Amino acid sequence: MRLFTPTLRRLAALGSILLSLAAAAPAHAADLRIGFMPGPYRDAFAQGIAPQLEKKGYTIRYVEFSQGVQPNDAVQRGAIDANIFQHSLYLQATNQRQGFDLVPVVQVPTPPMGLYSKRHKTLAAVPDGATVTLPSDPVNAARALNILAQVGWVQVKPGTDPLAVSERDVVANPKRLKLVPLEAAQAPRSLDDADIAAIQGNFAVAYGLRLTDSLRLEDMTAPYVNVVAVKRGQEEEPFARDIAAAYRSAGFQQFFKAQPVWAGYRLPDYFGKQ
Repeated sequence: MRLFTPTLRRLAALGSILLSLAAAAPAHAADLRIGFMPGPYRDAFAQGIAPQLEKKGYTIRYVEFSQGVQPNDAVQRGAIDANIFQHSLYLQATNQRQGFDLVPVVQVPTPPMGLYSKRHKTLAAVPDGATVTLPSDPVNAARALNILAQVGWVQVKPGTDPLAVSERDVVANPKRLKLVPLEAAQAPRSLDDADIAAIQGNFAVAYGLRLTDSLRLEDMTAPYVNVVAVKRGQEEEPFARDIAAAYRSAGFQQFFKAQPVWAGYRLPDYFGKQ
């Protein structure tokens, strides 16, 4: 008895081909909605991370925001899957203030905050009574005040909570600086009016400033290195693990270090540990 007719053999061969194709297909094919603020993070993601994810079958959708709380609100509501714009202390602060429940999954290369000026070429040239703009949100105000303290211009009350600090916590101001808080995204525009502006790295880069243009860069520590954030419970999902793996990959690290435009960034601790 003929167990396989030519037709059955062709069908069996076709089935084998389809099974092979299915096995070779990406296991996590999905749309990924990633949120960004103005700055360099989208460029680094699009050039160094997205190609790795697309090879696994993901389709990337980029969502731009203009205000700091919006990307976190969007992740919390499920409008996007992840965002890349903030450090872990800012994430902690917005979780507390807004009732969000977001968690970091991996650190990303981050440009430091710096002191910039259009009026003065050096810190020594800044006069007493100078106007200094700094971020109004407490977490980034603390960063700005730390830089001013490092150059000897102010002293902040010891033990101040970094999640609640403001210019009111300055206990010594020997240079008699006029400290003006404002929305962080507006800091680059304040250069036309202020003597000095403390500008977060992403906004400086978005405005066309180079890190080497700063009069002083912060000594950035780990809590201020930016992260990929997702909603709690999603951190072990395949998409989150795949994003983290892409950032940690040797290929991304080599790619990032080879770009002169990103010189001066604070690199995550995993860089160079392949």
